[in-house]
Amino acid sequence: MVADPATALLTLDYDGTLSPIATRPEDAVPAPGALGALTACTQVFDTVAIVTGRPAAVVVSLAGAAAVDNLVVLGHYGEERWTAAEGLVAPPQHPGLPAARHLLTERLQPLFEHGVRVEEKGLSVAVHTRASDDPEGMLARACDIVLAVADETRLDVNHGRFLVELRAPGAADKKTAIRSLIAERSPKSVLFAGDDLVDLPAYEAVAEFRDGGGLGVGVFVDNPEAVSVREMADVVLPDTAACVRFLADLAAAAHA
Repeated sequence: MVADPATALLTLDYDGTLSPIATRPEDAVPAPGALGALTACTQVFDTVAIVTGRPAAVVVSLAGAAAVDNLVVLGHYGEERWTAAEGLVAPPQHPGLPAARHLLTERLQPLFEHGVRVEEKGLSVAVHTRASDDPEGMLARACDIVLAVADETRLDVNHGRFLVELRAPGAADKKTAIRSLIAERSPKSVLFAGDDLVDLPAYEAVAEFRDGGGLGVGVFVDNPEAVSVREMADVVLPDTAACVRFLADLAAAAHA
């Protein structure tokens, strides 16, 4: 990637990778230096993309990335796409989502006093238990409710770190998102950096690219809640601060 940055594709998760995990999703601001490192990468590598389960516009706002000209943000695992030049491109929401929001709010009511919360995400709706008094126990209870609502509204269930989410059936995941970038940009090397269970498909995309003769590297920001994902990575970093330094050093080495 350093030797031939003009053919390199860098793909990055946001939460837990560029931003430390926050109890409230709206508080997930970038780690110190993250925006600078991200900008430096966009100036030397062919393509730099944030691939996130969040709405693309939310990540652009949280990261302060609206002025980063060469950045691509794929939101909702690739269902949405944002660039500074074209703005946001997004599909309509699934017709089952309004009913799902109503049912979740109604049926999860007894769990709200324990810190469980529902996050409206536009193309999906997520239930978070990280802030609860018993995150694991509340997640198990919430999952039972979410699975029942999924059956009633014909939506798919997606699991993350103290999170369970309802989204359109057959919607993109991080593997399909990265595959689409590879098809579009024809890179010779691909990097993905992430930290969570929902990132597993992205590491699979990197492995698939490598099996096809490309150069690929998986970077994992260490997370004891996702040991199975750590095993897919080639590089393990201790925290988001180390990830920021890694990206800054990578950009500097490619620019030299």
